Amino acid sequence: MRLLLVEDDLMIGETVLDVLRAEHFAVDWVKDGAMADTALRSQHYDLALLDLGLPKRDGLDVLRALRARKDATPVLIVTARDAVVDRVAGLNAGADDYVLKPYDLDELLARIRALIRRSAGSADSTLEVQGLHLNSITHEASRGGEAIALSAREWAVLEALMARPGVVLSRAQLEEKLYGWKDEVSSNAVEVYVHGLRKKLGNELIQTVRGLGYVLAK
Repeated sequence: MRLLLVEDDLMIGETVLDVLRAEHFAVDWVKDGAMADTALRSQHYDLALLDLGLPKRDGLDVLRALRARKDATPVLIVTARDAVVDRVAGLNAGADDYVLKPYDLDELLARIRALIRRSAGSADSTLEVQGLHLNSITHEASRGGEAIALSAREWAVLEALMARPGVVLSRAQLEEKLYGWKDEVSSNAVEVYVHGLRKKLGNELIQTVRGLGYVLAK
């Protein structure tokens, strides 16, 4: 899953960035409203965490522009603006949820997961395909009752494929789930992680569609 973190406070941003990456999210971090608007126009995200009091462009303006483009990216407002009128304005502008600073990081993660599940049309934190289970809260993978040890990036590739079984995902689509802007992407990264997954799960589950990408068999 790839998230956009929009936060101008360096201490808060660094803390949240570390927590999100530890939870296997790929994260891009921008520090002003103009950069946030550019990022949302040029990149698909599974969710955006949006501060409101930003340099260059207010967060509410960024949100309104996003929704005016009919972009349904889930948006979690994370702000110190605690007045009822601000919360109402944020939700009316198209935010999916609203969290006040200071916040508990566990609650923030829970709200992120809930919004991602809702946007995917699922009420469950576990993906299941052909007896293979991924739990997004505990980060446990299992098949036939046996635990499977996955690296963070193997998890990211498998999660993307399991979220859309039967749908071919290109290498570029899978790379988006692996890396933030500051990460270096090797030309064969996806192939390496798919190879590792096949060694652990068997060759039949993830199929190569020549010239197009990879698909998880239903």
